[in-house]
Amino acid sequence: MAEVLSQSKLLCPSEGRAVSLSRTRRSPSLAAVHLAPSPSFVSLRFSSSFSSSIGNGGLVLGDWSRRRPVERNAIDGLHAKMSLRIGKSVKWWEKGLQPNMKEVQSAQDLVDSLLNVDNKLVIVDFYSPGCGGCKALHPKICQFAELNPDVLFLQVNYEEHKSMCYSLNVHVLPFFRFYRGAHGRLCSFSCTNATIKKFKDALAKHNTERSSLGPAKGLEESELLALAGNKDLSFHYNKKQMLVPAPDDVAEATPISPMFSPTRVLQGSEDKVLSKL
Repeated sequence: MAEVLSQSKLLCPSEGRAVSLSRTRRSPSLAAVHLAPSPSFVSLRFSSSFSSSIGNGGLVLGDWSRRRPVERNAIDGLHAKMSLRIGKSVKWWEKGLQPNMKEVQSAQDLVDSLLNVDNKLVIVDFYSPGCGGCKALHPKICQFAELNPDVLFLQVNYEEHKSMCYSLNVHVLPFFRFYRGAHGRLCSFSCTNATIKKFKDALAKHNTERSSLGPAKGLEESELLALAGNKDLSFHYNKKQMLVPAPDDVAEATPISPMFSPTRVLQGSEDKVLSKL
């Protein structure tokens, strides 16, 4: 049994006025309505039934086809009010995010994000919504991101990307990997609030200005091959074939002085042409 408060006021958006419902006794055919009052309103008493029921789709107020326009507007206002009250709860890993923090959407997204940062330091943060240590550490990671706007923080949700994490050999959480430019991966480790000093030291060590040695390296080739071989992922990688010139071609391409004769010396796995007097 629902009860409508005396002189409750309904806001009607289409008519730009408020409607007051006057009722002095309980009735099973009326649903309680609580909306913000308006400075100007007219009094209206509904003579038709205003039945309500709770179905699988939510609150259902009577037969919609039989409602008058003013009643429909009142019900629309009620639904909007209920939606605002319920709202959407913010998950803990969505709180405190900074502009330099990015959620990884796929394996391809991770690879591209690491390759398109030039010489910038990138920290990949592997976490899980059900990990207590990840939840406790998250506010501090957000603080580090705020204090270091030039560092890119990539967040990987383990629950959404289990197969990708398995291919990247991530088996403990929270887990971090540091990457930078042509150097590729700098370090990887796991830490919690109790061992946060490990994260601070790594950030201080690797977040220093360095000259660029070339394009960003990103993931190791073994990791790229592992991702490409994972049937659960839509990721393709073609191993670049390194063309090694034949020794004779090297000799022909190297200008030799008549006073010197070429001598080929095998050192390790490389053939090098040396000059000998």
